[in-house]
Amino acid sequence: MNVHFLKLISAVCCFTFYTAWGYSTDFERIENTERIMSYNVRNALGMDNQRDYQRIADVILRVSPDVVAVQELDSVTERSQGVDALARLADLTKMYSVYGASIDYQGGKYGIGILSKEKPLSWERIPLPGSEEKRSLLMVELEKYIFCCTHFSLKEPDRLASVAIINDYVQKFGKPVFLAGDINATPDSPVLSAFQKTWKILSNPKQLTSPADKPVRTIDYIFGYTGKQDTCSVLQTRVLNEPVASDHLPLFADIRLRADKNAIFKTKPYLQNPAVDAVTVMWQTYVPCYSWIEYGEDSTRMKRERTSVEGEAMANNQDNRIRLSGLKPGTKYYYRVCSREITLYEPYRKEFGATATSPVSSFITLDDNKKAFTAIIFNDIHDNYALFDKLCSQIKDVPYDIVFFNGDCIADVQSERNAVRSISHYSEKIKADAVPSIYLRGNHETRGAYSMFLWNLLEKVGGQHSYCAFNIGDTRFVLLDAGEDKPDDHWVYYGLNDFTQYRKDQAEFLRKETASKAFRSASRRVLLYHIPTYGLGESFCPACEEWNGILSKANFDICFNAHTHKFNYIQKGKEGNNFPVIIGGGSNEKSATVMILQKKEKEMNLKVLNVNGEELLTLDL
Repeated sequence: MNVHFLKLISAVCCFTFYTAWGYSTDFERIENTERIMSYNVRNALGMDNQRDYQRIADVILRVSPDVVAVQELDSVTERSQGVDALARLADLTKMYSVYGASIDYQGGKYGIGILSKEKPLSWERIPLPGSEEKRSLLMVELEKYIFCCTHFSLKEPDRLASVAIINDYVQKFGKPVFLAGDINATPDSPVLSAFQKTWKILSNPKQLTSPADKPVRTIDYIFGYTGKQDTCSVLQTRVLNEPVASDHLPLFADIRLRADKNAIFKTKPYLQNPAVDAVTVMWQTYVPCYSWIEYGEDSTRMKRERTSVEGEAMANNQDNRIRLSGLKPGTKYYYRVCSREITLYEPYRKEFGATATSPVSSFITLDDNKKAFTAIIFNDIHDNYALFDKLCSQIKDVPYDIVFFNGDCIADVQSERNAVRSISHYSEKIKADAVPSIYLRGNHETRGAYSMFLWNLLEKVGGQHSYCAFNIGDTRFVLLDAGEDKPDDHWVYYGLNDFTQYRKDQAEFLRKETASKAFRSASRRVLLYHIPTYGLGESFCPACEEWNGILSKANFDICFNAHTHKFNYIQKGKEGNNFPVIIGGGSNEKSATVMILQKKEKEMNLKVLNVNGEELLTLDL
């Protein structure tokens, strides 16, 4: 800002700071929208000739807008008995305020103002022509857009000239621009025709706004600037039936800003649920989208795949899950994910924004005939990203085919944001766009408000349960879910858990699996679950009763557990175990481990490393 502008602000603008407290609204609002309001308040003088600031504030509070353009405001005039009208409204609505004086009046000022929930980054007043009285354009810059308020002259030449001045002024901004106010012109006027060359009317011009008690014309509007591009969609617009508080009716519009294509992806794609002929690709976006995958064996010739549910393409969502099926075993595929923003999704009208496209990645499908693989196993990270990064540095030179997270890696899942942050960080480090990962639940993944929705962000192997069995080459993997680490009747669960039954269901699955041809014919058999049933000593062992009788006869080559936060190797038979048991370390640098399980032809071996890369165990299986 230059010195002249600072003086101008000092003379005509008063900026008041308030915290925008939450309050209820009478008008339902869709997520991810901005609510813009315009209100000519006639200095809070109602049609009943009573000046009532609280009444005006109550109207604004009912709407609960993000930003309000307010016209006809006195600041410490004789007429207002020394009251700063906008400051009073800001106090009553708990919003930030910027005042722009157009003229001196009765010992004070008279002009327009803006109220906003968000603290403005900057503001400016631009003089506009007015033959009968000077007029103004008031601008505030917010994080995502520019918002302007105005009150046009009663003379048409002044109004036409004002349109040209505003157009020249707003073209410098690199953000979306919105304008609201009393234009003193009807929809069929030359002024509105001039506006519509570079602005879109966001409010409904067919809804009359003046006079408030018996409206006969529309002269109040909300506009979006389209001089550079169309930047939003209108999801709802209303003119309120408020016939007393002012001589104009208030109006608002709910808009959805269109995202920059570089701000659409929340996460990179990550691979889930691998198979010999399929894989699932998942990713999240910041905005509702229609998404698809382009893939093929040749990166220059790729076809599309999307998710359809009973005839409808999955769209207008932010969690994306697309299953690529009918693939060839052991084959390299190239792919990229694409998400096109949806800004309006109505029964007979849809509007779209930009399309974001990821870089091309690749993966190799599993192959039942392949006798070699490398698997990485993490456990008990507890959202300790710095620790995870150090463990990953120990395997940076190891080519691996799959990654297992054996529980308590996503800790106490209280929100989607927490879960997305963890999955995104882990995926980035292990290059999960090219290497599939499998998440097993630990007891901490079962806790928190978002725990039951965690599978929205992950995919169960086989797609049905958190327990399963599948092959990597000629090696059979069996995954179980031990649930919580206390009895179901413990007070901390408030009677909401029944892991006892869930473990009994898995016992039946385990009994059938260990008797199956797929299990018996496998050259190697690997078992993974979080809470050990061997090695806990006197501690509560939730699954011992249901599982250990079956496991005592099962011919696994190795079992991976976690939970105790202390690395342990239990040799076969030491505690009644029919196979070696490896318990991974904990969530700090003193105890954390990463495990490398390698299979090559008939040989299988295991290495357990700490954060310094030291080998805690080397085991030939």
